[in-house]
Amino acid sequence: MKSVKRLRSLTAKYMAIILTALFLIYLLIIGTSLLVFNVYDHKDPETLQIEKAWHQDARSLKNPGSEDINRMFEKWQNRYPKARLFWVDSNGRLAAGRNLAADIPKHWNAAYTANFIKARYDNDPFTVIAFPNNDASYGFVVFEIERKLLQPAFTEANADFMYFIVPGGIVLFVTVSYLFFLGIRKRLLYLQQAMEIRDVDGLPVAITVRKQDEIGQLEMAFNQMVDELRESRKREEAEEQLRKELIANLSHDLRTPLTKIRAHAYTLEKEALTPVARQAVNMIEQSVSKMDRLIENLISYTLLNAKKLKYEPTPTDVVRLARSFIAAWYPAFEKEGFFIDVQLDDLEQKHWNVDPLWMERIFDNLFQNVIRHAKDGKYIGLKTKKTDSYDALVVLDRGKGFRHKSSEKGAGIGLAIVDLMVKKMELDWKIESSETGTIITIIHYRSC
Repeated sequence: MKSVKRLRSLTAKYMAIILTALFLIYLLIIGTSLLVFNVYDHKDPETLQIEKAWHQDARSLKNPGSEDINRMFEKWQNRYPKARLFWVDSNGRLAAGRNLAADIPKHWNAAYTANFIKARYDNDPFTVIAFPNNDASYGFVVFEIERKLLQPAFTEANADFMYFIVPGGIVLFVTVSYLFFLGIRKRLLYLQQAMEIRDVDGLPVAITVRKQDEIGQLEMAFNQMVDELRESRKREEAEEQLRKELIANLSHDLRTPLTKIRAHAYTLEKEALTPVARQAVNMIEQSVSKMDRLIENLISYTLLNAKKLKYEPTPTDVVRLARSFIAAWYPAFEKEGFFIDVQLDDLEQKHWNVDPLWMERIFDNLFQNVIRHAKDGKYIGLKTKKTDSYDALVVLDRGKGFRHKSSEKGAGIGLAIVDLMVKKMELDWKIESSETGTIITIIHYRSC
């Protein structure tokens, strides 16, 4: 199985391309070598014809002399203008010649003649030696010509090989390699695009695996990841649904006994109680109220996360709305001995597109936080703020900050609700807390 996978791999495929290219180049080299070998080591029809005709013309000279031989040379020079033609007579004297090379001696001896014949045999230049009248006593006549002048077909083929076949082979190899990597790139882009596609649940969509190579393995891994994400999403949804049901049921189950406790406390208030007992009844009522607010926050938080809390944004005068909020909380702050500092000036854009009920819920949680955790400061401030880019409502206190452990403990769910509501209404907010107090800023960025 592993060997099959190796054969299907991209590495194996590209190695096959390289080996094929090397094999073709090898064949071209071998073919060229054979062609050259055949040209230089075997007699072609034209050289055989020249050899036969030269010997025939030499034999036809019955009484050879300078005139007869020169006529023969003139005839052959007309046919082969670049050929070297010469006659060495019986005395070893160079008696006649055409297109003679500088190395042709004027006098020939037997040793030089033998070496000449040996050097020229089946070599380049192509050389034919014949005896006039077929008689060595008249000396010998020589025909020489460079083989390339007799082989224009080979010269052209050699040029085609050098200037067409080899570059053509390289171009073919580059083209095949380019197409190979182009296919890889196309498949990678397809995988990238598939990763960017989402279904109705916001999850990637599985893709079709076409090949069992490295990219195919990557595609299978991607599909496996998609399956795992879907299973994880299903588990999360099931857990979230269970959590919501648990909170809803718990809130309902808690409210029933709280209602009964509040009713009993109300009944006790009508009775003649000692001061200590009446104080106890008041503490019970306060605790029930705190528990009720906590349950309400739990329900709201659950509905916000589930996007089921009613949201009705409308252009709202937030300065006027803020005045109504602080007015409603005035008695509570006054009862706790807070100094109330209100500086609500007009904003650049005082109408914000928000839900008034959500804004009320936000400020209720912020004010409740101040009463619970910043009693020591005895200060509550509500101000407006304007900058070049935004308008803001600011809540200030002079408590010991969030890092200080207050006597009133909480789960922090109130601020979590504030965060969700602020972001839903496309607002921003920030908290600055220190030992000298806390500043909470609700920000509305002005549109351009």
